[in-house]
Amino acid sequence: MTTYLDFEKPLAEIEGKAEELRALARRNETMDVETEAAALDKKAADMLRDLYKDLSPWRKCQVARHPDRPHCRDYIRALFTEYTPLAGDRNFADDHAVMGGLARFRDTPVMVIGHEKGHDTKTRIERNFGMARPEGYRKAVRLMELADRFGLPVVTLVDTPGAYPGKGAEERGQSEAIARSTEACLTIGVPLVSIIIGEGGSGGAVAFATADRLAMLEHSVYSVISPEGCASILWKDSEKMREAAEALRLTAQDLNKLGICDRVIPEPMGGAQRDPQATIAAVGEAIAALLDPLVSKDRAALIKARRRKYLDMGSKGLAA
Repeated sequence: MTTYLDFEKPLAEIEGKAEELRALARRNETMDVETEAAALDKKAADMLRDLYKDLSPWRKCQVARHPDRPHCRDYIRALFTEYTPLAGDRNFADDHAVMGGLARFRDTPVMVIGHEKGHDTKTRIERNFGMARPEGYRKAVRLMELADRFGLPVVTLVDTPGAYPGKGAEERGQSEAIARSTEACLTIGVPLVSIIIGEGGSGGAVAFATADRLAMLEHSVYSVISPEGCASILWKDSEKMREAAEALRLTAQDLNKLGICDRVIPEPMGGAQRDPQATIAAVGEAIAALLDPLVSKDRAALIKARRRKYLDMGSKGLAA
């Protein structure tokens, strides 16, 4: 069943009417409703195009959070072969919000790591809605260091509202774990490509996305804080999230202009949730294109260029 966002409700009515007509026809074979249903389909397609041709930053946040978007496990299943998951941080526990392991990407051995939100109530609770605890970031560090030891490129898939802020996570050193993961991104001597596939929230995303090349899906977002959190701090009113989303400049298009995002990956009309397979294929092409020029670089050159990228970050936006 299709899940509609708040701003898609008029579209839901039209598509619902078309489906009702076809359901009636299935029950009564003498009815000919295809002409009327086709007209409704065209009206729905036109409305979908109008809704998505110029989404506001807040609406992009809603699309980025859509529960039917493909998640990390979907990308791994479709794009990677011989995936062998690796679990645990060898210290406390295995964090199911972070999945990763050895795999092949188009026959090239790689290490793939990502946030997994889950696809239904049970798995979302199990995965903690993609909010990693310290052991998740320590697992990521372990996998990145393993990849570095064996010369394997690293691909990270980012989709998290942010690191888990619970008491236990803080007691186990959440901030330190995020910092260590970010440090690992900067110090490994192998290519590191990161894709924001949904939400890129705060330090929880930065810990995976401090990469040689960062790409974002067209309707994904990446920011230092959620619009609701920003509004609560600045205006003491979380209902001002629309204004906050505008101010944060968190869209892929804004971040590409600022030099934060290296590539914007187009999504199907209506968002990734409308055609997950096409979206996954587009992400695969982007990973291949971003990895290709990096694999021939030596360790010292990779580290130097990556560090320089982040030291220079912001200069493009300031100059503009």
